[in-house]
Amino acid sequence: MTLTKVCEGLDFPEGPIAMADGSVILVEIRRQTLSRVLPDGTITVIAELGGGPNGAAIGPDGMVYVCNNGGFIWTQEGGITRPVGTPEDYVTGSIQRVDPETGAFETIYDSCDGIPLRGPNDIVFDAEGGFYFTDLGKSNSEFVHHGAFYYAKADGSRITRVHAPMITPNGIGLSPDDKTVHVAETRTGRVWSFDLIAPGEIAPLPFDMPGRLEATLPDYQLLDSLAVQANGKICVATLMRGGISTVPVGGGPVTFFEVPGDPYITNICFGGEDMRDAWITASGTGCLYHTRWPDAGHRLHFNG
Repeated sequence: MTLTKVCEGLDFPEGPIAMADGSVILVEIRRQTLSRVLPDGTITVIAELGGGPNGAAIGPDGMVYVCNNGGFIWTQEGGITRPVGTPEDYVTGSIQRVDPETGAFETIYDSCDGIPLRGPNDIVFDAEGGFYFTDLGKSNSEFVHHGAFYYAKADGSRITRVHAPMITPNGIGLSPDDKTVHVAETRTGRVWSFDLIAPGEIAPLPFDMPGRLEATLPDYQLLDSLAVQANGKICVATLMRGGISTVPVGGGPVTFFEVPGDPYITNICFGGEDMRDAWITASGTGCLYHTRWPDAGHRLHFNG
């Protein structure tokens, strides 16, 4: 596969969404914006969201739903930007709804059952128009929150905690038939699957397992956001090693595609007529890449 750099100069990009017009909507976490990258690499700001806009997805109303982690402390070393902790002005995480045409936005959730959202991270919509999202938690030198994943209605009327506790849950995606939700944990290097018996409701779990384990990556490989292929395989961005790991569901060898020069490869999304166009965010160096993927991605419900 050949990588083409679409643009550079992004400020820790994440959450890419492939749009029908060939542009890519994404967040710039450090810049605190929802932005759009045109096919020629031009970057425009859609909205200044504050905090730490992270994952993003198009909802049934055409709005962009953003997981806002509330913000990070940042450091730069050796040409790589990375988050290192929680800032003093952090209040809470939230889910924001953004009009991609006007940039107007509102917060639709900042808590569940009276407990604040800590660090919402990644998001995916089901066919019913509800969405699943992970909350990785926040951390400093003394603690790390337990995380969870949630299910919520797009109109702001209902949010439920589907499964907790988890250890830094990050990427989240649905199987092509919407019957399984996949979650990647950053610090454990594990990909878990959960069978759905209804929207926002998972099947009972064994007492000794937090989910169905699909893979544990060896060595020091941390997992970030994910996307699902049309054949059901899970493509998860792999930090430190710097690339995309493709995980078969139900067992089998994990394959790896390297993106050279950046240990903070954070996300992949699919688009194009045959769903083999792939865009990859290299967050540490602030770049967006394009490649032709060997397998088609799963077409998401609400953004073509």
